[in-house]
Amino acid sequence: MKKLIALFLAGFATLAVAGETSTVKQATVEPYSYGTKLDIARVINLSPIPKVCEVVPATMTYEDSQGQRHTLEYQVMGDGCSTH
Repeated sequence: MKKLIALFLAGFATLAVAGETSTVKQATVEPYSYGTKLDIARVINLSPIPKVCEVVPATMTYEDSQGQRHTLEYQVMGDGCSTH
């Protein structure tokens, strides 16, 4: 009986994971431009800024006030410029 329950739970977990991965949408990266209206309720991830002295692309993944997830691409100055 315990083996049957364990098999059932393992099968259920597999189906749950398979169902979850099949409904995940490929995130669309939205380009930022000056004046873009943003609805940021929670920041999920910020990409690391490289140690270069030039403008580089960066991304931010966030949730809006409706719970929808977005990925925004924007330009930042790299962290490699010296101040000397």
